[in-house]
Amino acid sequence: MKKLNISVMSFCRLIGKKMESREGMELVQVAILIAIAVGLGIIFKNEITSFVNQTFESLDASKF
Repeated sequence: MKKLNISVMSFCRLIGKKMESREGMELVQVAILIAIAVGLGIIFKNEITSFVNQTFESLDASKF
């Protein structure tokens, strides 16, 4: 159990250092953008599905 505690503490220190650095902030920005994209995908799931279906139906009908 003590080894696990040391690992968790070192992991927390590493995360803290990453958050202070510019590289850590870029990681946070990417995570936020991914969360926004997933959220929009969930909100507009029906619209996206119907758009994709219509697109493929029209492509199939035109013998593309």
